[in-house]
Amino acid sequence: MKLGSKIIEAHIFKQSNFDVEFLLLKRAKDVVYPNLWQMVTGSINPNEKAYEAALREIKEETNLIPRKFWVVPNINSYYSPEDDQIIEIPVFACLVDNYCQVKISSEHAEYKWAKIEEAMKLLAWPGQRKSIEIIYSYITNEKSFFDLLEIKL
Repeated sequence: MKLGSKIIEAHIFKQSNFDVEFLLLKRAKDVVYPNLWQMVTGSINPNEKAYEAALREIKEETNLIPRKFWVVPNINSYYSPEDDQIIEIPVFACLVDNYCQVKISSEHAEYKWAKIEEAMKLLAWPGQRKSIEIIYSYITNEKSFFDLLEIKL
């Protein structure tokens, strides 16, 4: 069995005072996991760093430009029986402007901005919900002993 990383997860949020909303994307009917709500996800291309893949996928799937971009201290994972591999998924977060215009790709049927309670109900996998909780706790300063690791844009 191998260990590898071939996809990323990127959580987009906007914030006004202590009101935080996460962007959720509903997968199209003709893709794997149809109609599932998720954050930006995507493959890491050969010779591409994980954070570069996250920035590229954010642009491709939403047409948004992050104002700030962070590494989230959480790695999601799953087992792939096709190649007998445990896939590790680096997690990122990005802040966008409050009045940004989302333009979804053909991979998705719709989008919505959701507060943490709704996002927790709509995300299917426990690791995704854990990432949302971690991001929210840092953004609202519940974890004030240190900041998220920011990647300068």
